[in-house]
Amino acid sequence: MNSPNVEIISDCFIKPKFISEEATKPIYFSPWDLIMLSTNYIQKGLLFRLPENQDFSITTFLDDLKHSLSATLTHFHPLTARLATVKHENPPSIAVFLNPENSPGARFIHSSVSLTAADILTPTDVPLVVQSFFDHHQAVNNDGHELSLLSVKVTELVDGIFIGCSVNHMLGDGTSYWHFINSWSDMFQSKGQNSHLTQISRPPILDRWIPAGSDPIVTLPFTDEDQYINRPDHPMLRERIFHFSSDSLAKLKAKANSECGTTKISTLQSLSALVWRCVTRARRFSVDQETGCMMAVNNRSRLSPPVPENYFGNMIQTVKAITTAGELLDHGVGWAALRLHEAVASHGDKNIKEGMEAWMKSPFVVNPSVHFDTNSVHMGSSPRFDMYGNEFGLGKALAVLSGYANKFDGKVTSYPGREGRGSIDLEVCLLPENMAAFESNEEFISIVDE
Repeated sequence: MNSPNVEIISDCFIKPKFISEEATKPIYFSPWDLIMLSTNYIQKGLLFRLPENQDFSITTFLDDLKHSLSATLTHFHPLTARLATVKHENPPSIAVFLNPENSPGARFIHSSVSLTAADILTPTDVPLVVQSFFDHHQAVNNDGHELSLLSVKVTELVDGIFIGCSVNHMLGDGTSYWHFINSWSDMFQSKGQNSHLTQISRPPILDRWIPAGSDPIVTLPFTDEDQYINRPDHPMLRERIFHFSSDSLAKLKAKANSECGTTKISTLQSLSALVWRCVTRARRFSVDQETGCMMAVNNRSRLSPPVPENYFGNMIQTVKAITTAGELLDHGVGWAALRLHEAVASHGDKNIKEGMEAWMKSPFVVNPSVHFDTNSVHMGSSPRFDMYGNEFGLGKALAVLSGYANKFDGKVTSYPGREGRGSIDLEVCLLPENMAAFESNEEFISIVDE
């Protein structure tokens, strides 16, 4: 049965409530931002139950969202700009930057769909219609020359509300994304209290991190978009969300550490190792096939001196453990988890800066077709992000869901579980034939909680 279409009711653009002198100046990107030119926007959203009280007005709710968003954008003003590019001839290169001039602001869309929250949450797989709850479908970050860098889409369901945000990944990573959402939710919750003020508890640090001794304007050695923009056609995937209770995860972590005679392996490393093993088994690789597990790592605290958590920009890299399918499956989950722990533990200031020096000498942009290894598992996001603390006056969200962006066979996104207490949800994307084997794998299903 085909899902109903998501109908757009209205859309507009939102500008900062106050525009400082700083907000009128261009911002030049760091190398970690520029690397993201050809990836998709970040698309994450929250599904809420519609309030049962008779006083709820969608018109008032939308107005409050817009007003609090405008106040929040006073601090996160880069989200209201557009990208701009200057071409240089000697040597041939481009400089991409944030241009606040002549931008209409962040986009705000109100839409509706004839579906219930149960229609979204009950099916085994995440319904394809969820992708329609986000703007900028299939856009890459370079499209931010014409598209808004932030687009909010508020979709009314029969008995729920979905708030989906698409943020240009050049502006920030997951830490920055949820920092913005947390600040917006706090601003919404405080409406009416000192409404003439727009203070937030954690102001973002907008100055870009540039390697010491480098030109503050980092250029890329390209002359044409075709040299760095890639729009791969992704195959049809199945997407499922699996829940793991804190008790199940504690047992898995204890097992992994016990197998290796250590206490250093974390919960997420243990869970990632389990997924890596089970996905590899589902893919039916030959024993000598090389496979890896990549984990996204926040560099802020790993640099010396450390970069504050409030830094608004990209500060992530991936670390990788590599082995053969045969070796991975011949050993236990602890062996794989220890490899991941060692990869994370060895990622410090020295190799971060060495990697950046190498990039500065030979800059490149992430090409999804090249840099996302189809024989590996890619762990993204973090269960440490505060997702369910964002209530927007609607109570705790029913679920965190994501859009089309940055998904491929083997992409696994981690979220905190709704009940908290250390529980984790994993959003797993696999080719249909691989998902069928994965979801029936006894090693994996034994720790999944319904």
